[in-house]
Amino acid sequence: MEKKELLYEGKAKKVYKTDDEDLLIVSYKDDATALDGLKKGTITGKGAINNRMSNYLMRLLEKNGVHTHFVKELSDRDTVVKKVSIVPLEVIIRNISAGHFAQRYGVKEGIVFAEPTIEFSYKNDDLHDPLLNSYHAIALGLATKEEIELIKNMSFKVNTVLKEYFLSRNVTLVDFKLEFGKTKDGQIILADEISPDTCRFWDAKTGEKLDKDRFRRDMGGVEEAYNEMMRRVFGEEV
Repeated sequence: MEKKELLYEGKAKKVYKTDDEDLLIVSYKDDATALDGLKKGTITGKGAINNRMSNYLMRLLEKNGVHTHFVKELSDRDTVVKKVSIVPLEVIIRNISAGHFAQRYGVKEGIVFAEPTIEFSYKNDDLHDPLLNSYHAIALGLATKEEIELIKNMSFKVNTVLKEYFLSRNVTLVDFKLEFGKTKDGQIILADEISPDTCRFWDAKTGEKLDKDRFRRDMGGVEEAYNEMMRRVFGEEV
């Protein structure tokens, strides 16, 4: 399968049409942004790491009953996915206080929640992805009540599967962002990616950050963290 017309270019990926109207090719870039696009840079090798890691985790989720957009990995950076219309809700699952949650509510990072939290933001760059609740989402016509319940259930299932998997790799899954899409027949499936760009990963023993926070906070060791997560996901000894 070959790339045809460039359909869309985002901060971290390019999306191309193919000969099959139901399939697209996603190509991952090394470009990195943070702080609502104010901070820009490059993380060498990030595109290949995010592509391969995301595909691996999508396959894991499929085995555990979560339907995803993944079809076939073409190369280190290119993957065939099902064409979907993205539901304009970003879903954030949090197991531990960190990032915006800690800032917003004035609490320290590292508080382990009794149960995971879920929050939604309106996927809209012009409005800077504002937080909203399910009633707002329904009022704005972003999703129906039934769709939101399905997305919530799927998101918590993803959390259960990934939390257990990452713990087996000596990694704590702190929080992560998900996006969902609708196929042409109306099925809601997991889309986008699962990677150090969209998740917070901490070493389970030391608490060392192994994700994009190293880029956001100018901590250094960004490429090393991404490579370490790649190594752990693909099952080498940790």
